[in-house]
Amino acid sequence: MLKLHQVAATPEWWRRLEHFSDRLTFHTQAWIRFLADTQHATPIFAEVRDGSSVVGCFHSLIIRPFGCKVLASPFPGWGTDYMGFNLQPGVPRWLALQGLEQFAFRELGCMYFEVADRLFTMDDGRRVGFEQRISTTYETHLNRSELELFNALKRDCRTSVRKAQRCGVIVEEAAPNEEFIQEYYTQLTDVFLKQNLLPTYSLQKIRTFLQYLSPTGNIALFRARNKEGECIATAICHGLDKFALLWGTASSRKYLHLRPNEALHWHALLYWKRRGAEFFDWGGGGDYKAKYASRKVEVIRLSKSRVPLLSTLRDQAQKVYLQQHRWRSWWNIHHLGHSIEQKRLIMVIPCTHAPRTCTSRARLHSIREGQGGHCWAAL
Repeated sequence: MLKLHQVAATPEWWRRLEHFSDRLTFHTQAWIRFLADTQHATPIFAEVRDGSSVVGCFHSLIIRPFGCKVLASPFPGWGTDYMGFNLQPGVPRWLALQGLEQFAFRELGCMYFEVADRLFTMDDGRRVGFEQRISTTYETHLNRSELELFNALKRDCRTSVRKAQRCGVIVEEAAPNEEFIQEYYTQLTDVFLKQNLLPTYSLQKIRTFLQYLSPTGNIALFRARNKEGECIATAICHGLDKFALLWGTASSRKYLHLRPNEALHWHALLYWKRRGAEFFDWGGGGDYKAKYASRKVEVIRLSKSRVPLLSTLRDQAQKVYLQQHRWRSWWNIHHLGHSIEQKRLIMVIPCTHAPRTCTSRARLHSIREGQGGHCWAAL
C-alpha cells in the first residue's frame, strides 16, 4: 500500500510538481493560496511514497465547519473542480486512496475527507469502498486543426459564430483590472437575475482570485464588444500545460441576439489550443455545452467519514444552503426595493451560522465585505 507523508511546501516541492504530466492549475501555489485566503483554510501537502520512493504528491486543505476537522481536496463551492493527486505514470489512484484514508484519519485526526481528482474512475471508488458522488462536465479535445475543430462544432454553433462576426462582435483579451471585474460581475448578476437569483460568490472573491492568479500567467480574460464598442460578454479561463478550463462566463441579456457567447467561447478554444492545451473543460454540466465539439465526462468525488452521520449532514446541508440562497435572493430582489445597481452589490455568502440559525443579519451581508466562514450549508 502507498503511504502519504506530510511535508512542507518548500520551493523544492513546487519545482518537483513541474515534472508531473497530470498537473493542473488547481495544484499550483497561487491557487492553493487563493483557497487558503477565501476559505480560511490550512493547506496540507503530502508526498505519496512507495517504500522509500516518492511516486506522487497530494494537495488539500483543512477546514473546520461546526468545529469538525475536515480534509478537503477540494470542496464544492470553492470554484475548484479538481485537486487530489499528482502521480507518476502507472501508479494506480486507488492505491493512493488507501494511503489517504490512513493519512486523513490517523495522522491528521480528521473526521471526514473528500477528494475530487480529474483522473478518478468509478472503479477507484469501488476498490477502496469510499462513498461516490457523480456529476458531469463537458470536455473539448483541442488536438486537431482549427478547421477540423470549427467543423466539429454543431451547425447552430457555427452559424452563431458567423453571425457574431457579421454583426461586428469583436473578442479581445482583457487586463485583470477593476474595469473588467465590474463588467464581469454586472453581467453575471444579470444572468442570475433572469432566474430570480443573485450570484453565489462575491465581487471581492473575483478581486482576490485575480490578485493571486494574474501574476502566474495561467489565466486568460476575454471580453466581447459590439460594433459600438460596448462590452456585452465576458469570460474567465485558466490553464496549465495540456489542460484548460472555463472558470466563469457572463453576458448582457439584451445583446444575446448578437451571439456574443458563441464568439467568446470559440475565441477561448482557439486561444488555449494555440497555447498548447489539448483539453478544454467547460466547468460543469449544461446540455448547451455539447455544441462546442465536446463530450460529456463524469466527475467523480470520493469521500469517507468516521461517523456516517457526517456524510448525511454534508448532503442535507448543501440542499438547505441552496434553498436558503433561492429564498434570500428572492427576498433581496423583491422586498428590499433595491435598484439593479444596488442588487448587484448585495450578496449572500457562506456564513458561520448553522442552517437553522441563519438570520436576517447573515442574509444582509454585503459582497463589499468579502468575508466568508465555514458553514456546512455553504458546501
